[in-house]
Amino acid sequence: MTEYEVQRFTRRCAATGREFQPGETFYSVLVPDGVQIRRMDYSAEAWAGPPSEAIAWWKSQAPGKHTHWMVWAPNDVLLDYLEQLEAQSSEWDKRYILALLLLRRRVLRLEESVWSEDGQEIMLFYCPRRQTHYRVLVVPPGAERTTVIQQELMELLGAGSPSA
Repeated sequence: MTEYEVQRFTRRCAATGREFQPGETFYSVLVPDGVQIRRMDYSAEAWAGPPSEAIAWWKSQAPGKHTHWMVWAPNDVLLDYLEQLEAQSSEWDKRYILALLLLRRRVLRLEESVWSEDGQEIMLFYCPRRQTHYRVLVVPPGAERTTVIQQELMELLGAGSPSA
């Protein structure tokens, strides 16, 4: 099973090291780094556009120091990640959780559940935004793995994590 350790939002520009101020515009980018995915955040002044190897990027605003809510990456970034996870069988449980998150956010619509010839349940989703159908294998993770997946998704795809 592959697990990604992605650094949380550090509140600092990857290019200059300067700390972001609450409400300041910044850009986040996800790039492959060997078998890992690395997240880097850039101030608007230091942003020169996404690198050619970028998996995804988005624009956001730095949360305040006492922000207690999660700001997710844009829906298109979440959909791109859902598509990327399809090729990684060790991450199908993460893909299942992400699909449920997108269903909850009303980005995906559940059309039906079907059973494969080998007895596996498959959820069929439709995305009106992209006019695309997604087949997601139902792979419910255990309680411990669910916590790990939630943390990974928050760190990888959150524009800002709640302050401790």
